[in-house]
Amino acid sequence: MPLNKAKGNMYGFVTHTKNIIKGVCPHNCSYCYMRKWWPSMKPPRVDEKELGEKVGIEKTIFMGSGIDMWAEGIPDEWIRDTLTYCDRFSANTWLFQSKNPGRFGDWVIDKETILCTTIETTDDYPIIMGKCPLPEKRYQDFANLKHPKKMVTIEPIMDFNITKMLYWLIDINPIQINIGADSGGNHLPEPSAKKLKLLVDRLMHSNLKVYLKPNLNRLLKE
Repeated sequence: MPLNKAKGNMYGFVTHTKNIIKGVCPHNCSYCYMRKWWPSMKPPRVDEKELGEKVGIEKTIFMGSGIDMWAEGIPDEWIRDTLTYCDRFSANTWLFQSKNPGRFGDWVIDKETILCTTIETTDDYPIIMGKCPLPEKRYQDFANLKHPKKMVTIEPIMDFNITKMLYWLIDINPIQINIGADSGGNHLPEPSAKKLKLLVDRLMHSNLKVYLKPNLNRLLKE
C-alpha cells in the first residue's frame, strides 16, 4: 500500500500515513479501529515494497498508523529499517505513536520527529487494554524520555483520577495534548461531562496546548 492521505478521525496536522511494519497489532486493544480487518490480516511483518517507495518532501507523515510498531515482540531490525527509511526523507516531519513509549529510548531518533503515547486513563482495564503496558508505566517511561517533541493522546478517553492525570500530563510537558472520545460504540467506562470539562480547564490554565477532537462533543454535552 502506498503513502496514504490522512483522513477521518486523524490529527489535523498529519497529511499522510504510512506503514512499513504491517499486520495484527500485538497489543490487542479491545477498541482498536483496526480490529475489523484483523481476521483477514497476517501476523506482524515488514512490507519490503514500502521500503522502496519515495515519499517526497514537506509532508507530516504518521508512520505506523495501523500497528504499534514499538510493541514488545516487534524485532529491532524492523524498527531499525523503518528509522533508516525515515532518515532518507528527513525533509518531512515524522510522527511515531506507541503505547510502549519506553522503547523510544532505545533508539537515536531525530529531534524533529514527533513522539506520541496514548494515555486514555489513569486506571487499569486489562480486558479493554489487552497486552499493552499499563497507563502508569506509559507515563513514567514517557516522562523520563528526553525528546523535544513529545505529544500525548487521550483517546478514547475513559474515566480517570483527575489529580493523577493532571500530574502526569504536566510532568510530561508535551507540545500538544489531543483528547477524543470513543467513536466505535465500544461501551467504555467514560468520564462525566463535569470531570472532562474540569480536566480541560486545568490543562489550559497550565499553559499546555490542548486539542479537542470533534468526537468529544458527545461527552461534553452530557
